[in-house]
Amino acid sequence: MERMKRILVVVMAAVALCVSGQVERPKLIVGLVVDQMRWDYLYNYQWGEGGFKTLLQDGYLCNNTIIDYVPTVTAAGHATIFSGTTPAFHGIAGNNFMLNGQNVTSVQDDTERAVGGNEKTRGKSPRNLITTNIADQLQLATNFKSRTVGIALKDRASILPSGHHPIGAYWFDSSSKSFVTSTYYMDKLPKWVADFNKKHHDELSMDLSNLPIGTTMTFALAEQAIINEKLGQGEATDMLTLSVSNTDMCAHSFGSHSPKVDAIYYQLDKELASFIQLLDQRIGRGNYLLFLTADHGGTHSYPRMTEHGLPSGCVSNSANVNAANIELEKQFGVPKLIKLSMGYTYYINTEVIDSANLDCAAVTRAACKALMKSDDIEWAVDVLNIDSCPIPSILKERIKLGYFPGRSGEIYVVPRTGFYSGSPNEAGSNHGSWSQSDSHIPLIFMGWHITPGETSRLTHMTDIAATVCAMLHIQAPNGCIGTPIF
Repeated sequence: MERMKRILVVVMAAVALCVSGQVERPKLIVGLVVDQMRWDYLYNYQWGEGGFKTLLQDGYLCNNTIIDYVPTVTAAGHATIFSGTTPAFHGIAGNNFMLNGQNVTSVQDDTERAVGGNEKTRGKSPRNLITTNIADQLQLATNFKSRTVGIALKDRASILPSGHHPIGAYWFDSSSKSFVTSTYYMDKLPKWVADFNKKHHDELSMDLSNLPIGTTMTFALAEQAIINEKLGQGEATDMLTLSVSNTDMCAHSFGSHSPKVDAIYYQLDKELASFIQLLDQRIGRGNYLLFLTADHGGTHSYPRMTEHGLPSGCVSNSANVNAANIELEKQFGVPKLIKLSMGYTYYINTEVIDSANLDCAAVTRAACKALMKSDDIEWAVDVLNIDSCPIPSILKERIKLGYFPGRSGEIYVVPRTGFYSGSPNEAGSNHGSWSQSDSHIPLIFMGWHITPGETSRLTHMTDIAATVCAMLHIQAPNGCIGTPIF
């Protein structure tokens, strides 16, 4: 009888192992983000063979994917795509925000140092991201056997998607003209990254921000990561996060659909074709899951719009702050009651208010009233009392979902539709607002278990992580508010 019990235990354990082994997952997840790519760009360009055309033919398109928060900026977008939640929960309130009274970048970490390049410079880390993301959940689900690498020209576009414990995150350092990392991840660059920097010294010394070579170098490093780290070759699902940054950098300088921006998109198409071919050869089309999206869209520049008689305008945050502060000083007798602005979020100077023994709520209300005298501002919202503000409910929800206490400003300014932060003399495009131009993004899934097709029903940026995790049968990130699309 005792022997039979032992046999039964062994059999039950074997069955349990077989059942647990039946969870089918791809060998590799590739999360590809194109910075400042509007949804309509999918259909505005004449793509060649193998790149975007392959995604459009073989992928599943979500043609109505919207960002449900403001500000629509790079750091918040990358954090949201991979965490399935918004700044209200993941804490990345913008490219810059206030933290412990200091103006910091989204991935700034003064406890770390740079690795590679100028190693005396500040380090970076994902510590400001307070939720998990897809990469983190993969590790939890595989007992930390899954491996992730993040690559981009921008530090935040490499760091935030790759989670809290990747085997590497690499970004471009313009001062040293090389790809670097941080002591958060490692003390020394891997040999393959150092060799890449040395081999491509001449290319990396070029203008990566505004020339197609920036896209080429990004994909070239990603391909080396797949080869040298043997991504997709292990016992657990691996992940590569890849962000194309110079589509945004160049658009800020020269505007959407400028010849320089168009050249980068056509080069992106070529690099994407080669990259898909590499994945097909090394991993196999049915063994990897790739999704392509954007961190935000972009508003056409004032010159481009007005040239054709279309409504547009520019918001001067500094001028608005100065004008409002003059009125506030007349009313309260204290200068500079608005401390600063970052994009469309404005910070009240609470230190000055406290020292002058003023009512912060009264100052905030007065500041909103003063700001709304500007012709380029439609609403100035007291965020803590947003439910009493007479603005459309859709804007209330987006402002709430983008607000993180202590990091975001007390006032959120909604510019007139089609207006953006900048100068009428600047040719570059911009983003950050709630409008369709900034919030309507592309989303395509291709590869493992994806049947070609498309939908025009409403989907959300927060649905991306929820969808990937549902397909993998792993728990969604701990702050995820999205819903699986499939």
